[in-house]
Amino acid sequence: MSLGEAARSVGLHSRVRSLTDAFCAVRAQTERLIAPLSAEDCALQSMPDASPVKWHLGHTSWFFETFVLERWIAGYTPFHPDFRMLFNSYYVAVGPRHPRPERGMLSRPALDEVLAYRRHVDQCMTQVLAEARSADRQLADMAELGINHEQQHQELIVTDLKHLLSRNPLLPAYVTGRIRSEPEPETASLKWRGVPGGMQRIGYEGNQFCFDNELPRHRVLTRDCSIASHPVTNGEFLAFVEDGGYDRPELWLAEGWDMRVAREWCAPSYWMRNSSAWWQFTLNGARPLQVGEPVCHVSYFEADAYARWAGARLPTEAEWEVFAADAPLAGTFLESELYHPQRASPDAGEREAAQVYGDVWEWTQSAYAPYPGYRPAAGAVGEYNGKFMVNQYVLRGGSCATPRSHIRPTYRNFFPASARWQFSGIRLARDSAG
Repeated sequence: MSLGEAARSVGLHSRVRSLTDAFCAVRAQTERLIAPLSAEDCALQSMPDASPVKWHLGHTSWFFETFVLERWIAGYTPFHPDFRMLFNSYYVAVGPRHPRPERGMLSRPALDEVLAYRRHVDQCMTQVLAEARSADRQLADMAELGINHEQQHQELIVTDLKHLLSRNPLLPAYVTGRIRSEPEPETASLKWRGVPGGMQRIGYEGNQFCFDNELPRHRVLTRDCSIASHPVTNGEFLAFVEDGGYDRPELWLAEGWDMRVAREWCAPSYWMRNSSAWWQFTLNGARPLQVGEPVCHVSYFEADAYARWAGARLPTEAEWEVFAADAPLAGTFLESELYHPQRASPDAGEREAAQVYGDVWEWTQSAYAPYPGYRPAAGAVGEYNGKFMVNQYVLRGGSCATPRSHIRPTYRNFFPASARWQFSGIRLARDSAG
C-alpha cells in the first residue's frame, strides 16, 4: 500500500467512526421525538400530505436496509419481506409502494414490531460500519445520505404530528411547559440590508455532506437589492389580515386566489379567532398569538400576497444565499425542544441579519429547478431529489423543527405553493432604486 493509499484508508476509517457516532445519535434523536406519544398517536394520518409517525419510523429504517444492508451484507435477509413495499415512499426502481394517502390504514404492523425493525436495522448498521474496509467509500456515502435522510424525517415527524393534533377538538399538546405566554418585549424594528448585485457564485462548495440538488456550484447574475433584517412577524402579518389582505384579489396570484376561496383561508394555518383575540395552536397547545414571533405556516401564495401588500417581494434563492452566506448559524432548531419559532431580540434590527437560520423556513420566489450541469445519481437513489424538480418553490434557512447540524447556507428545501403545514415563513426583499 502506497503512502497515499494508506492516508486515504486512515481518512476513511476516521470518517466511518464519525458516521457510526452520527448514526447512533440520529437514531436516538428520533426515539426521543416519539417518547411522549402513544401507539394511537403514532398510527394516525391527518391528510394525504402527512404520514403517520409509525410510517416515518419504518421508512427511515427501510432506507438503511434497502440501500445499505442489502448491498453490503452478503446474503442479507430482510426483517420482513412485506416491509419493502409498505415503507417504500416513492422509489419506483425499488418496486411496489403502498399508496401515500392510505398510510394511516396500516394498523398492522403494530408499533412494537416497527420498533423491533428499527432495533434490527440499528444492530446491522453498526456491524456494517464497524467492518467497513478501506475501499468502502460508497458505503460511507450511502450511510451518510441515510443519516441526513432521517434528519429530514425528524422534521416531518414534528410537522405531521402538529397537523394531526390540530385536528383533534381537544387541541392536545405534544409537550408542555416549553414555551410560555407572557408580556412581550419591544419588537425588533425592521431594517433593510443591501445585497450587492453582479455575478455571484452559489451552490455547495466543500468536502462535507450536501444533497445533490445543491450542486454544482455555479455563477448566477443578480441585481442590487435589499433584504429585510428579520422574518415577518405575527404582528406584521396581522396588519395584513386586518387590512383585508385575504379579501383583496389584486394582491394574489390567480391560482392562489382560487385556492384561498376554495379552502376559505382567512389567516395562517393554526391561527384561531377566540372571541375578540387571535390564538395559535402550537405543539405546546393553544396559546394567545404572540405578535413578536415570526409568522409561520403560510403558503407561497400567502407569502407572495403579503409581500405585494407590503410594497416588497420575495427574494430569489440566489439573493437569499448571498445575503445569508456570512450569517451566524444561530436560531431555534429541533434540539431546543421548543418546536415553535421564537421572537427576535429587540436589537435584531440593528444587526445585519437576524434569524436567518432556524425558526422558520423562508419562501423564495425561485422555482425548484436543477442547477446548470446537475446530474442525478445512477440507480434508484437518483430518485431522491431530481424527479421532484417541477411545480415547487424553494425555501431556505431551516426551522425550529430542523436539526441544527442538518442546515447550511446552500440547503434547498422545496414544497408546492399551496403547502402550509411546514414551519414556512417570510423574509421580504425589494429592488434597489436606480
